[in-house]
Amino acid sequence: MSKVYLILQDNDVSRFIVEAVEDDNPEITVIYQPAMIRMEAEGQMVVNRETVEEKLGRDWDVQELHLNLVSLGGNVDEDDDKLELSWAV
Repeated sequence: MSKVYLILQDNDVSRFIVEAVEDDNPEITVIYQPAMIRMEAEGQMVVNRETVEEKLGRDWDVQELHLNLVSLGGNVDEDDDKLELSWAV
């Protein structure tokens, strides 16, 4: 199986997104690099709207993720409630 990854700009909003992703995906690895944050996991990773909203303390549209997105790797399944990255087996 291959690793999926999500790379975000390192800013205030992204830090809350990272916290939410860590809560929902305890197996992920987070790597802080200059000006960006890389999250990677074996096989799949999910960004849940509800968890991000809890961290941010406001409504959050999954499409807002693209404002902070640098890169991603994996097959994308996105709807109003989540963005999921995975590799087909």
